[in-house]
Amino acid sequence: MTATQAHTVLSKFEPISLAEMDGVKLQDRVDTKYVFGQMDLPEVLSAMQADYRILEVEGVRGTKYRSLYFDTPDLQHYQDHHNGRTFRSKVRFREYLGSGLVFLEVKCKTGRGRTDKKRVRVEAIPEVLSTDQQAFIAKANGKEQPLQATLWNHFTRYTFVNRHSPERLTMDVDLRYSDPSGERVLEGIIIAELKQERADRTSPFVRIMRERVVAASGMSKYCIGMLLMERNVKHNAFKQVLLKLERLRSAA
Repeated sequence: MTATQAHTVLSKFEPISLAEMDGVKLQDRVDTKYVFGQMDLPEVLSAMQADYRILEVEGVRGTKYRSLYFDTPDLQHYQDHHNGRTFRSKVRFREYLGSGLVFLEVKCKTGRGRTDKKRVRVEAIPEVLSTDQQAFIAKANGKEQPLQATLWNHFTRYTFVNRHSPERLTMDVDLRYSDPSGERVLEGIIIAELKQERADRTSPFVRIMRERVVAASGMSKYCIGMLLMERNVKHNAFKQVLLKLERLRSAA
């Protein structure tokens, strides 16, 4: 889907402001991810219009993000995800480009499929954690670990809010990863994430995905980025995800 096509379809959605979204923060929630090809996006968006509004900030729909992930020297956060640990955490800084907003975020998987996210605003994304930032992370995930900058991630996110229930949906496009060794682009892929108070299979978006035979599938942007950057890490558990991404990219 070209930028022009995206603008045409997205312009048909009724907007919602940041202030109106305050009641749908869902910091403690159930996340469900769907991964599909960019060529299917216009049809999916058209099916969503009756049930969702789109976040608009100062007349702009779609926010550019950049994130810097931190991990232990032996990449324990990556390994925990790969090994399917029920209780695991992820640490990153996220900047909403153009807004001046930067947050340190700690996402914890707490069991039973729930995600608890804690965050604090910071001035800028650092390459090295301050003492206060280390303390915030340790309190949020219950672990005192040495952490270092590991991977940059850049993407554009569209955020949708269900008109009828406390549910948010994000769609990430144009993913790009970088580290001192170079840069990799994940083209032709849409990563959609449904955020709900509790898993609700009657969600309009779940129905839309079911009608298009798109099954929910876990995919960590951080873990996939590590593999795209050809890090020397175990990846057996992610082979099916990598094969799916390759099929979708080839069909784009």
